[in-house]
Amino acid sequence: MPSNESAYRPTLSHFGVFCRNLDVMVDFYTSVFGMVETDRGEGHTMPFTIAFLSGNPAQHHQLALASGRGLDAPSTVMQLSFKVATIDDLREAWSRAESAGAGKLRGLNHGNALSIYFSDVEDNTVEVYLDTPWYVTQPHADPLDLSVADAQIWAETERVCRLDPTFATVEEWQRRQFGEQS
Repeated sequence: MPSNESAYRPTLSHFGVFCRNLDVMVDFYTSVFGMVETDRGEGHTMPFTIAFLSGNPAQHHQLALASGRGLDAPSTVMQLSFKVATIDDLREAWSRAESAGAGKLRGLNHGNALSIYFSDVEDNTVEVYLDTPWYVTQPHADPLDLSVADAQIWAETERVCRLDPTFATVEEWQRRQFGEQS
């Protein structure tokens, strides 16, 4: 074991998805999430065309889309998740996803996060979420109606969370999970 084990904290950087139609998927993710195609080419060790997308200028890619998924192959992606800062961002993501042909749109309140879910154009599940300042044991899911006012969403989320016996603030939960260094 390395002696400095507590300093070892890898950060998830990007995700790769096999696609049936690479160009359609690139169009979907660039239009819904404002990502930019940063590179594209044939893999040297993998016989696929790979398109690299990023929404962060400091990161070459956050999503790698690769050709090679069979026409009848089901998705093996549990979910791709994108974090936003506001409830209005969730509403914007919903609108963009709907305009880009996403299916199965739904909103869920997880207590610790407000989320929308949808299927991309190749039936992969996508989540767009924002964190709340509260924690409740997961999985937890109540309906989320984005047509109501932000203040009502926040008040209802806090009310439901405080009724849950596992309720804590995020700071309390972080201390329990990760100790004082968090």
